Amino acid sequence: MIYAYVGCRTTKERNARGEGLKTYAIEPSGQWRELQCLVTEPNPSYQTLDREGKFLYSVHGDFTKASSYKILPDHTLEHINTIDIGGRNPVDITVDKENRRVIVATLQGDTLYSIERNGDGSLGKIVSAFTYEGKEPGKVSTIHQCIWDRSMDYLFAAAQGRVNGYGQFRALKYDKETGAFAETSRFMARTWDEPRHAAVHPNNRWVYLCEEKGNKVLYFQFDHERGTLEALQELSTVPETETGYSDASEVMIDLSGRYVLVSNRYTDSIAVYRIDRTTGYLKNVGFYPCLGKTPRFFCFAPNGRCYVANEDSDTIIEFDFDSSGRLVPTLDVVRTGSPVCIVFAQD
Repeated sequence: MIYAYVGCRTTKERNARGEGLKTYAIEPSGQWRELQCLVTEPNPSYQTLDREGKFLYSVHGDFTKASSYKILPDHTLEHINTIDIGGRNPVDITVDKENRRVIVATLQGDTLYSIERNGDGSLGKIVSAFTYEGKEPGKVSTIHQCIWDRSMDYLFAAAQGRVNGYGQFRALKYDKETGAFAETSRFMARTWDEPRHAAVHPNNRWVYLCEEKGNKVLYFQFDHERGTLEALQELSTVPETETGYSDASEVMIDLSGRYVLVSNRYTDSIAVYRIDRTTGYLKNVGFYPCLGKTPRFFCFAPNGRCYVANEDSDTIIEFDFDSSGRLVPTLDVVRTGSPVCIVFAQD
């Protein structure tokens, strides 16, 4: 059985309709059955599982908090604790290879935090912080994601920059003893392109980054020995005939490692690119409607299907993804308020 944990927005400031952190069982037929709606702090948005799949951690977007939850035998969640990390608007969260610490990226906080995990799965003290400087003292560069390379020795973290900071993408070497980070490589984006999210190929040599305002996907080669990123290609995430406003939001690699997909908000589409198996370069093979409004997030489930979370139409849309790179809707729709993240587990 596959289980899905769905994060959402809940506040009126976000014009949200979410109610809380939801748990679903996905039946063999593909139907989603709601098991729980857990209400704790507002905006339980992005989330991650620990390395053993026993605990779930979430950040609370627009605030300064992160929470821990125990996964019960029936796969529902039990809230353990919530801590205030200090940095405003946490937007991503992950757990290190040793299952020792939780890493949180904050947008307006402009900082990556390393947080100890206690023996009971609860969040403990902050042991390290790494900040991206802004253009002036007191200004920030707005970090939007933290994602490990496949070895989990390095963390990749994109920052949008916006008005007061620098759009950039860094590789950071992780010290598993202290939880601290040290920069090994930095890519500086063009002004206003706003690097947002990245995805790492299974071979750990190819990394793909989407830029929100630039509506671009970039291809990087990663050298694990030196910890360096080299930018080699950029392509548009919208068709050349698209002239309206658009924001790239999420980038993923399919389960076969043959395709890169990027979602676009406001144009409400998903771009698909074939990866050259020898070089890693991309070639666009199509643009597909996401069948909803504002696809802030999408991902692949263990069953191979692609699920798109359309925040402003309160839907999760299921697609088949075939070997030619086509997204084909199955017409299965999950209706849930303001979804912004999905994490899957399997027993």
